[in-house]
Amino acid sequence: MFLLQRTWTEMELLPLVCFCLLTCSGTTFGDEVTKMRVKTDEDVILPCSLDSTNIRSDTFDWKKDDQKEVFQYAAGTHSNNGRSRQDPQFKGRVFHFEDQLQSGNASIVIRNITKTDSGRYSCIFPFFRRRTRSIIELIVDCILKDRTGDKIGGLSPKPCVTNLNQAYFEAQLECKIQSVPLKPEVQWLDSDNNIVPAEEPQVTESEGKFTIILKASVESGDYHCVSTQEEICHQVDSKIQVTLQGECLFLILWPSHINTLVEQIIKNSTQDKTTQHITDSDLSSSTYSHWPVY
Repeated sequence: MFLLQRTWTEMELLPLVCFCLLTCSGTTFGDEVTKMRVKTDEDVILPCSLDSTNIRSDTFDWKKDDQKEVFQYAAGTHSNNGRSRQDPQFKGRVFHFEDQLQSGNASIVIRNITKTDSGRYSCIFPFFRRRTRSIIELIVDCILKDRTGDKIGGLSPKPCVTNLNQAYFEAQLECKIQSVPLKPEVQWLDSDNNIVPAEEPQVTESEGKFTIILKASVESGDYHCVSTQEEICHQVDSKIQVTLQGECLFLILWPSHINTLVEQIIKNSTQDKTTQHITDSDLSSSTYSHWPVY
């Protein structure tokens, strides 16, 4: 009976021991996650504070996805003045609020946000009982633009566009993107940014780089081929103009123009005393030079 009672007591203590271990290791149930949504190229402040405690002599650490070192502060030394564990992704982009440490502010600002900055950020005080003070889920929305001048690897170059074959009523356009590590989405668009129906893209891969060819048959107009890489918010395009020679021009006569034409015919008939027919010279005379031609 005594052994049974002892076993039951140990079983009651087990959850308490587990909870203490989790608390000491920094994981507590009920940690609230704050979601923040920003756009690429913006700056964002990730909030964290230790009440109103002066933390100038303390240590706090910001991590991304529990792995990457974002920013670390330890009694005056930090990631921007000597501590070298910071992940290269955040080098020179993350700063703390030095003048607010005495009031417990451990927040950081990340400059020039990129798509790859999306993720979960944790603010940790390793020498305090409650280690994790802030958890931020950062969601970064893309602003698509030409980022050729940015220090980003794998950017698609401007597409090479060519008019391969032009007949009287149709032209075949080709768009080619060559040697791109990050496979882009390629589309033909018209002057109103409507998607132009195209053939299946021809995609080849060599040594981890993609070459993509996209062909489309079009009529006269302005077109541009667009290469989009959502992962790095990069978009670049090239334009081409198509003018076909076989399109018909139609002469439209409005009611007022018809009256003018009849009056001219009657006048000519009276002068020549013969019946006149509408000829090419009639249509090209100055009397009708103001008629709209479509």
